[in-house]
Amino acid sequence: MSTIRSKSRSRQPTASRITDNQINDLVSKLQRLLPETHTRSSNEVSASNVLQETCNYIRSLQREVDDLSNQLSELLENIDSTQASE
Repeated sequence: MSTIRSKSRSRQPTASRITDNQINDLVSKLQRLLPETHTRSSNEVSASNVLQETCNYIRSLQREVDDLSNQLSELLENIDSTQASE
């Protein structure tokens, strides 16, 4: 299977390949979006650490969304039950 991948990669035009500079630029932009890493210089944090922290941050945001969604559902249920009893 790896030979299939390498063959398909070699057929791609060079214009569609992402350069190391482009990857570094994207990782740097991503790092600036993260609350815990945006204050550090890009030399201090490896790309793999930025990606790991990004995954952790996204999970944290998802938990926050789930919690807020549950709170909203509870509030709406309370409003509905209050209105029904009136």
